[in-house]
Amino acid sequence: MKIDFNKAGGLVPVIVQDDKTNKVLMLGYMNEEAYNETRKTGKVTFFSRSKGRLWMKGETSGNTLQVTGILIDCDNDTLLIKANPAGAVCHTGADTCFGEKNGEDVMFFKYLQNFVEQRLQEMPEGSYTTTLFTKGVNRMAQKVGEEAVETVIEATNGTEEGFIYEASDLIYHLIVLLASKGLRIEDLARELMKRHKG
Repeated sequence: MKIDFNKAGGLVPVIVQDDKTNKVLMLGYMNEEAYNETRKTGKVTFFSRSKGRLWMKGETSGNTLQVTGILIDCDNDTLLIKANPAGAVCHTGADTCFGEKNGEDVMFFKYLQNFVEQRLQEMPEGSYTTTLFTKGVNRMAQKVGEEAVETVIEATNGTEEGFIYEASDLIYHLIVLLASKGLRIEDLARELMKRHKG
């Protein structure tokens, strides 16, 4: 990654985006030292123009930004950092510096998919997900079928709460099955987008 720190007098703008929700959290600036510190610690560190020094986000509040990825734009003079925030991002106490609530519930599916894939890689003992992977694709597919039937029963003869519970079980087991096949829930989204007539 060749970052052009010279174009704007030694600083580059940095957009920080929540890795789970995709919400833009804030904008800051980095010099080369701040960038290197961010890479070293895994926590977003800016160059504070008002303080005239390096400033790790959350150094006083504890609301740090844990880096999950760093991208550079086509001109090599702007960074996009994907991060997991540990609390409110804005100094006002707001979720983001743009006054938006940082919560797109549907984006939890992406987080869950990542979590399930991590389970597949690590296979920790005592994990229900590990048990499913250990039993193989036939058992995982069977669980999807069982949960689908239970979802249908709750939809037709149960309660709304029961329906939500069983449908959630169905989605979870489907994500596990997808992971076992090297696929993600985003693959389903792409397929549905192809079919969508608008």
